[in-house]
Amino acid sequence: MQERKPKTTTAVVTSNSGNKSIKVAIDYKVKHPKYGKYVKRRTTLSVHDEHNQADVGDVVEVLQCRPHSKTKSWRLVNVIEKAVQK
Repeated sequence: MQERKPKTTTAVVTSNSGNKSIKVAIDYKVKHPKYGKYVKRRTTLSVHDEHNQADVGDVVEVLQCRPHSKTKSWRLVNVIEKAVQK
């Protein structure tokens, strides 16, 4: 039996209002099937942040894991780039 490699991705934090939870957005472009123009799409994920280390605007790496709750099945691996504070 083959070993499954866990899925990781990078995303931008859009909300950190929950305790040990953040929301991240993955933005990508898709070519429209009829018109050929590229359209922006966004996927929003709920992520488990054990130590509350991510802030809004941070670029983070997330890893797919077992479900922590009804909506959370991703966890924070590390913060790649901190957001610039104004």
